[in-house]
Amino acid sequence: MKSIQTLVALGALVSSTLAALPLVESNKLRRVLLRSELLKKSEYLLSLAVDNTRRAATPGHNKTVDWIFDTLSAYPDYYDVEIQPFTMPGGKAVFTANGQSLVADYMIYSPAGAVSAPLVLVNNQGCVPSDFPPGVAGAIALIKRGACTFGTKVATAGSAGAVGTIIYHNVVGRLADRTLEPQETHPEGPFQPAAGVSDTVGATLLSLLAAGPVAATLSIDLSDVTSYNVIAQTKGGDQNNVLHVGGHSDSVIDGPGINDNGSGSVALLEIAIQLTKYSVNNAIRFSWWSGEEQGEIGSGHYVKSLSPEQLAKIRLYLNFDMIASPNFYYSIYDGDGSSFGTAGAPGSAEAEKLFEDFFQYEEGLPFASTAFDGRSDYGPFLEVGVPCGGLFTGAEQLKTEEEAALFGGVAGVAYDVNYHSALDNVKNLNVGAFLHNAKAIAHSVATYGISWEGKYGTLGSELSHKFRR
Repeated sequence: MKSIQTLVALGALVSSTLAALPLVESNKLRRVLLRSELLKKSEYLLSLAVDNTRRAATPGHNKTVDWIFDTLSAYPDYYDVEIQPFTMPGGKAVFTANGQSLVADYMIYSPAGAVSAPLVLVNNQGCVPSDFPPGVAGAIALIKRGACTFGTKVATAGSAGAVGTIIYHNVVGRLADRTLEPQETHPEGPFQPAAGVSDTVGATLLSLLAAGPVAATLSIDLSDVTSYNVIAQTKGGDQNNVLHVGGHSDSVIDGPGINDNGSGSVALLEIAIQLTKYSVNNAIRFSWWSGEEQGEIGSGHYVKSLSPEQLAKIRLYLNFDMIASPNFYYSIYDGDGSSFGTAGAPGSAEAEKLFEDFFQYEEGLPFASTAFDGRSDYGPFLEVGVPCGGLFTGAEQLKTEEEAALFGGVAGVAYDVNYHSALDNVKNLNVGAFLHNAKAIAHSVATYGISWEGKYGTLGSELSHKFRR
């Protein structure tokens, strides 16, 4: 009985402490976000990389998870913080050509197996059956990246009789952390052992083939690995009407990922820290996902772990992935579908409008629209009907002349020239874009932390309607 009374007293103490805090205000929450803190945390995040990577299920990412968890666990009266483990596919590729060992990376959903066969170059980019010469049957197909998905290339190679596939990169760097997607999504043909190699290895293979026949071996060994999401939710606020904000905390194997997505991770962490100075009317849930670079595995696991009743409590999910690209543009996800034809669930348009008005009226900055193309962690939420939104400053695509006139920077150059590379470090960040986007995130947290009413209000998903009736 005494322990129950103690718990009740502690709960009352926490409630009274939270109630004593002033209600969050957008301008006040934005004001305490400093570029010095964003950079300091980005430098620390870089220091956590091991062998210059924070890839999911590596020591560098595990240290990232511990840092985020420990930082927010320092506020036990304000947040409930948890680490959510999940398994994801793991594997190893071993590849040789004419007896020479070459670095290769297995592709997610590749079957296991070991093959020895001639290496045969595929025409064009291996996207249609006519690209595959008869000699591919019984051989290992060599295909250039581009024009279609990895899964399409491997399945089409299988339909041509290939016993394995090597895909070489069309830009500088390794072709790691790539997914074929499940076999059932590729009826073109059967998957075989498949791996990706860098542009440099690709050039070596092309030179070998130009000199004569190439004997190759490829083996794929598979084993699941464990990685971790971090989730923190305010103890205060309506727990049945939650604003959920998130971004991925992992990098690719080739680099430390300080823009992709250290920028979103750091901004969310700094906002979560500063939010502890204020109370909220609606609960705020912060999430740092893992396995995004392998195909939104962590966020997908999380969404699948929720019951319909739990999903219904999420009024809106906002995603922040790459918000400090060096040749940036300020882009907002196309919630109403007016720019790209694919709208989010009802409520997504209101989130888009909130960010548009913030950039125009609060910051006096231009903005553009970006598509819900499934390349980040909003995807699993959209699939189950949760309204979504978010911000993005661009990846490997080239900035247009019109965008350069509007946002500055250099036309014809990638938004992030160090995308998925070893040079995605603190020097790669555009600090101005970083700060403006962090303030935009804080504005959304404060706005929805106060109320779901008004022109930016969302009704939530169809599930929300069902469980609120």
